[in-house]
Amino acid sequence: MNYKHNPNLTEYARTLRKDMTKEERHLWYDFLKNYPVRFLRQKVIDDYIVDFYCSKARLVIELDGSQHYENSGLLKDKIRTQRIEKRNLTVLRIPNNEVMNNFDGVCEYIDNYVAESLSQHS
Repeated sequence: MNYKHNPNLTEYARTLRKDMTKEERHLWYDFLKNYPVRFLRQKVIDDYIVDFYCSKARLVIELDGSQHYENSGLLKDKIRTQRIEKRNLTVLRIPNNEVMNNFDGVCEYIDNYVAESLSQHS
């Protein structure tokens, strides 16, 4: 599937890949990087840079820090999620503290979603 994106964000996405948060690094290096289904990190979709993206599972994973739970963050995330979902993608929002405090549970959640998605889309 071909996603239009804002080419002006490409360089910024590259920078974000180099400067990942500790939660993003943990999820990437300890789970997603060697996952059997390919994930990309800091992928540009439309006017957004999503944390992780899996084209086969039609999945976007967003890790949310505390700013995402303030009123302005909640509204921005709702709009962002709606726009991404219009591209027939699913957005999984995972709080940063879950990555740090329940890593195995987060990995199982992602793994279950990917397996279910692949079985539906194959």
